[in-house]
Amino acid sequence: MSEIHHERFRLLVKICKLYYEDGLNQQEIAKRLGISRPHVSRMLTTAKNEGIVRVSIHNPFSVEQELEKALIETFGIPDAVVVESAGDDPARLLAQLGRTGAALLESVLQDGDIVGIMAGRTVAGVADELDYFARDGLQFVPLVGGWGSEGGAWHSGANTMAFANKLKAKYWMMHAPAVVQSEEVGRLLREEPDIGGVLKLARSGRVALISIGEVSGEATIVKAGNISAGELKALEERGAVANLCASFIDPDGREIDFPGNSRFIGLTAGELRAIPSVIGIAGGTSKVKAVAAALRGRWLDILVTDAGTAQAVLDNHRNHEAKQGG
Repeated sequence: MSEIHHERFRLLVKICKLYYEDGLNQQEIAKRLGISRPHVSRMLTTAKNEGIVRVSIHNPFSVEQELEKALIETFGIPDAVVVESAGDDPARLLAQLGRTGAALLESVLQDGDIVGIMAGRTVAGVADELDYFARDGLQFVPLVGGWGSEGGAWHSGANTMAFANKLKAKYWMMHAPAVVQSEEVGRLLREEPDIGGVLKLARSGRVALISIGEVSGEATIVKAGNISAGELKALEERGAVANLCASFIDPDGREIDFPGNSRFIGLTAGELRAIPSVIGIAGGTSKVKAVAAALRGRWLDILVTDAGTAQAVLDNHRNHEAKQGG
């Protein structure tokens, strides 16, 4: 190394030490050494390129982030957030998903946002874990009517109120059940100015936070009495594996037409898709088929789930693709 190169190397190392070890910013280094800030920036870049500086990140979330990357690349969604699996502890899983969803909302929500909120215990868990953060002009609105007549802290209205109260924001209520007894009643209720106005506001939202319901006898929509055993059987015969707001979808992610559609009061999957940022939150083995279908249909922009569910969803999709190819 020539003497001039040796001195240039000495300056390069000195700048790196001042920046990475002593904590000076680029402007402070430039002033101290009597050089321009752009020159400092170029030298720091050179130091990285030549291996003088090696950046090492201690990452305790590498397994989960590999799953996030796989979900994003496999299903073409903008983002995924995967948390550590909670084993066989549903309460722990609910709390983990709630904390992660709450942190995500803090980064996603902007001043003036209209936020659609779905029913479900997982969505309620996000509200439980939410801490106040300042945003001006937020409005929270339910995406569906009431999920059964029995009172519950996880109904869409209760969830909507919980989010608004935590963030000291305005909220709207939909004074109607999610499912009514006849098509005619459904049509009349949707035409009611108060109900129609809330549905219109929900459609205009920028963000929606939804649960992803499975189609089984254990599903909330069934246990709440909104879907009869006969209707559940009819849905299963049509291939329904997931419930998104007021719609059902098949394993390929296609919206299913069934006779009870018009009895639902709420946004359809098609209307949900028009919302710019749809965040789906779900976890556990019972949700795997539903989550995979929702991802195949591109109904979600961001998925929040746990590592066990994420891996099972990827496995499910590989099996699905193999069958389709066969």
